[in-house]
Amino acid sequence: MTLVERFLDYVSYDTQSDEETNMTPSTPGQMIFVKHLRDEVEKMGLEDISLDENGYLMATLPANTDKDIPTVGFIAHVDTAPDMSGKHVNPRIVKNYDGKDITLNKDQEIILSPADFPELLDYVGQDLIVTDGTTLLGADDKAGIAEILTAVAYLQSHPEIKHGKIRIAFNPDEEIGKGAHKFDVERFGCDFAYTMDGGEIGELEFENFNAAYAKVTINGRNVHPGSAKHKMVNSIRVAANFIEMLPRWETPEHTEGYEGFYHLIGIQGSVEQTVLTYIIRDHDRARFESRKKEIEHLVRKTNTEYPGSTTVEIGDQYYNMREKIEPVMHIINYAEEAMRMAGVQPKVQPIRGGTDGAQLSFKGLPCPNIFAGGLNFHGRYEFVPIPSMEKAAQVIVNICKIVAEK
Repeated sequence: MTLVERFLDYVSYDTQSDEETNMTPSTPGQMIFVKHLRDEVEKMGLEDISLDENGYLMATLPANTDKDIPTVGFIAHVDTAPDMSGKHVNPRIVKNYDGKDITLNKDQEIILSPADFPELLDYVGQDLIVTDGTTLLGADDKAGIAEILTAVAYLQSHPEIKHGKIRIAFNPDEEIGKGAHKFDVERFGCDFAYTMDGGEIGELEFENFNAAYAKVTINGRNVHPGSAKHKMVNSIRVAANFIEMLPRWETPEHTEGYEGFYHLIGIQGSVEQTVLTYIIRDHDRARFESRKKEIEHLVRKTNTEYPGSTTVEIGDQYYNMREKIEPVMHIINYAEEAMRMAGVQPKVQPIRGGTDGAQLSFKGLPCPNIFAGGLNFHGRYEFVPIPSMEKAAQVIVNICKIVAEK
């Protein structure tokens, strides 16, 4: 199969993850798909193939040289985001994109336009794969899976390219933050690895947010409004005050680059009780800890005015992988060199989010992130330029060559 054939096959599988099920994988479609991938790697003749009960598939392309070469891994996730349906994905290839509006769905008047998404103009003249406007596409991260297996097939058919032992892994539930939770790093057995889970061509990432959640619970006191004076405590109004006390410019819609934020992602309330759910993000560990302390400070301040009304639960989710990558920066150098060999200019930038690689790095497997080529992830306007996927596959091959040569 070609790279594009693989990708179009993979997006036909409905693999949305679901954080409410408390299972691994969180949805049955992921296991159906990963079994399909297991069958594919078996037909390819890979070795040490394992698929565990949690949906983690691993396989080996054996070394074709006797040299002592580090074992390198490549990882991608099988699930798509819960944000939008990934069922009955109906992709279309736009040949030789002309820089104009792309009609995704004529009946529903859904248009992919460079007026809204100016990055489209970077891909004029290229073939793009787009949605039909009713689902996401699934390039995050089925493009990564297709690229990894295409690169492995290329190495198999070109034995003159010497390489060490190559391990690949496909895991569930990255989109709900659980992709690395049951990943068996010891079984994977790599010196280092790369997730093929980045965005546009050239992206190379080894820094990500430190991440935590905060659940603020505010208890009020409900009294009939006709006789509520000096008695009622309306938890919704208290919650509104709490929200306003946080810095209004330190939110996702006002920040970029290395700037952190507080993000209110949920609110459920009545007069009697209101629950605010936040995520807290910052690349700098000290500022990250300060942000958590600020939430606790505002809880104490609220309790000064409304004694005993407010509690908070704060929990860390993941940390910035930079501290684990810096001691092994040669693996970043390998990736940069591999991109340049493929004619791609590296774009080293921080991730304003997290990846499985961040959690895996803290489990002992240094694991930076490389572009898979897609854009506008998690929604109907998602698209992927075919040349970007082809370059990503070349980068994988080049990394294997470079590691063997170094």
